[in-house]
Order: sequence, then structure tokens, then C-alpha cells
Amino acid sequence: MAASAQLTPIPITSIEGFSFGHATNLKSGTGCTVIVAPRGAAAGVDVRGGAPASRETDLLRPENTVEAVHAVCLSGGSAYGLEAASGVARELEQRGIGLDTGPALVPIVCSSCIFDLAFGRADVRPSVADGVAATRAALDGPSDSALAEGCTGAGTGATVGKFNGPACAMKGGLGARAYRLDALKIGAVAVVNACGNICDPATGAAIAGMRRTPESREIVDMEDAMLAAGAHAQMPLDRTNTTISCIVTNARLTKAQATKVAQMAADAYAHVIRPTHTTNDGDTIYVLASGEIDKPVPLDVMGIAATRTLEDALIAGVTEATGLHGIPAARDLA
Repeated sequence: MAASAQLTPIPITSIEGFSFGHATNLKSGTGCTVIVAPRGAAAGVDVRGGAPASRETDLLRPENTVEAVHAVCLSGGSAYGLEAASGVARELEQRGIGLDTGPALVPIVCSSCIFDLAFGRADVRPSVADGVAATRAALDGPSDSALAEGCTGAGTGATVGKFNGPACAMKGGLGARAYRLDALKIGAVAVVNACGNICDPATGAAIAGMRRTPESREIVDMEDAMLAAGAHAQMPLDRTNTTISCIVTNARLTKAQATKVAQMAADAYAHVIRPTHTTNDGDTIYVLASGEIDKPVPLDVMGIAATRTLEDALIAGVTEATGLHGIPAARDLA
């Protein structure tokens, strides 16, 4: 799916000021993904889901004093997965990356997690060691290599369409897309573990989501199913979903501007995920701006570009996924 005729596709790894890495545990169905900004990046965040698992998001409020973030860690493992961010911080400190406080360098690492404990092994979660491994992969891997998508990193254990229970769900995953508009570069990494279905925003057609039965290849309109259930509607596992994303750009932004771009980009969730921002989701979007270009870009233009890019990353999260642990992917139904 092309984001727009005006947006030229580029590798997300070509955006200056950022490095990307994964740690993946296919056997246990979990992992983490790290976006590193070695020189720091202005950051903002938008949290709209009702059940977020996060770290250091308050630092991104425009009135707070820390101006630069050094990494965002996206992780499986629910709240346990926040441990991976400590590994990211440790590895960055070892490399001399962080906020100089005088006595020590303190890397500023924001983190959000998805709930994947019901997918693989509930007792295996991304750890400090996984955070270290993902950071090393980001900083030591080939800078021009494509970022792996699908059942990798934080998207390893992601699933979508869960109103009928895990047996009727489909595989989610991690998607990454990036585009150029003149000198502006903007990319998005999305981990799609939504409660709802994933739909083509142009046609509304479901790409992946809730199936009628465990054996069915038919994707059911989940919003209609919830309305039909009415007062009896109840998720089999509460607070077990979340779509978490990180938008990166070479633009120069303030924290307030980065926050506004994150708020605008949240429209991508509403365009693609149905229903979205539910009480069972912890939907979160980070924006990191490296400031590599000085030419100002109108904030509204940047917000539109971010939204289009995130839409494509969300769709890639399910189209690039493969069936795993008995859960089929979109490509299995094609």
C-alpha cells in the first residue's frame, strides 16, 4: 500500500540519527525492539489506550526539563517486559551515551510493552539481557541493512482480533515503513497487538482479525460482534492488548511539537484498527526527532505524513507476519 503519491518510500534505517535492533525469542513467542538515538532526540508521546505498560513517559511532557531521549524500547512481556529497558540503559552507559548528570551518565530510555503472555510461554519475558542484545544489534549491525519485520522483536508474540478468544485470533507482528518528502524523512515502527481487527483504511476491508471459529478462514466484523453482544460483551482476557509505535524523523522539533505530531499520528490507529483505543488496549505512540535538517516543515504537513506512514507500518505488521504457535497470519488466509 502506498502512503501517498507525494511520499517516496525509503528504508527506515536511512533516517539520520537513529539505529534499530531486535532481540527475538521465537520459541517462547516474545522479544523486544530498540530504537536508539545516540546523539539524543527531542521526543513526544501520545497515550490513548486504557491499559498502558510504560516507563519514562512523564519525562516527555513539554513542561518537564529533560530535553533529549536516547532510546525507545518496545517490548513484549507485559509489565515484566519493562525490564528490557534497563538492559538498553546499561549498554548505552557502557558506550558513553546518556545524559551527563556529573557523577554518571544516565541514558534516557522510554519503554512500552505489549501483552503476549497468553501466546507463547507466560514465564519467559524480555529481560535485561534481551535489552542489551537488541541495543548491540542496533549499534553494531550493518547500518544499511533492512529492518526485519513480522514475527520479530517486540512483534514476535503479537496477535489481533481477540473478542472471540485467543483461538479465533490472528497473528499480528512488527511493521516498519518510511518515506521522504523533499528533505523531510519520516518513518514508523509499529507493534500490532490490537484487540480489534486490522483493516485497509481506503476500503475498510479486514486484512486480519477475529475469525468466526478456530477453524474458520472468515474474518468477522468485530465492532458489529461487540454491538450484537451488547450488555453481554466481555473480552476473554482483559487488558491483554496494545499497539505500540515509534515515529522517527530527521526534522527539528521541540518536545511540544513532537507531542502534537504523536497526537495527530494517533489517527492512523483509528483508520486501521477497529475498534481502537479500547479499555483493553494500552495504545502508545512515541515521536523522536533527530534535528538533522534545519529547514522547517509545517507541523500539519508533518502530522499528515506521520499518519500515512504509521498506517502503512500498522498494515505491514500483519501482512509481514507469519503463522506461529498455531495462530494463522493474513498470508495464510490469502
